[in-house]
Amino acid sequence: MIRLNLSRWYIRRSITLFLKATLLVGAALSLYQGRYQPAAETLAILAITFLPLLLGRRFDVNIPYEFEFLAVIFIYASLFLGEVHGYYIRYWWWDIVLHTGSGFLLGMLGFLLVYVMNEKKEVELDIRPGFIALFTFVFAMAIGALWEIFEFSMDHLAGTVMQKPMLGDPTGLTDTMWDLIVDGLGAFTIAMLSYGYLKKAGSHSFLEKWIDDFIERNPRFFQEDQG
Repeated sequence: MIRLNLSRWYIRRSITLFLKATLLVGAALSLYQGRYQPAAETLAILAITFLPLLLGRRFDVNIPYEFEFLAVIFIYASLFLGEVHGYYIRYWWWDIVLHTGSGFLLGMLGFLLVYVMNEKKEVELDIRPGFIALFTFVFAMAIGALWEIFEFSMDHLAGTVMQKPMLGDPTGLTDTMWDLIVDGLGAFTIAMLSYGYLKKAGSHSFLEKWIDDFIERNPRFFQEDQG
């Protein structure tokens, strides 16, 4: 089992390093070709891929490697492939898949936040599983809505095309609504999994594995106060 876990860790780490190296090479090629805007965008995306690691160190939280791995893949697929290389235009389903994935990731983040607060001994909270599931869903949807506001603002202030016009709707409203709908589907899935995890001890899902891994890496959040 240990050997299998190490093998998975090396595979994920290798993929993560490969994606970051691809971003660096892409930026270098853009600079060599005199394409300074794509080069700057790619370097900015590369910096963003380090955010999970930097935030974890800043707040002294050990983030499960699976979450960091998926976050890097999502950033690479959405910003580098989607925005810089135009995958949103080439493939109509690219945006839908990524927004569903963002609902999953943001739902996981929201669940971990409230779960840690609920379990932390010095914080006097006793939140029911139903409310934790609701918070998980609402948190992901709130971040998704803020992102759509950001896209709208960038399109109108900076002249970008982050809201993708769709057939019969050049305003981008249909794109925004579909983004929020699939965000909701991803968030709802995580909310239901979190509710099942809290209500039924020993439920088997990837969510259980991530939570157990998070607890193991951050035991101080869950230790009882000895004073």
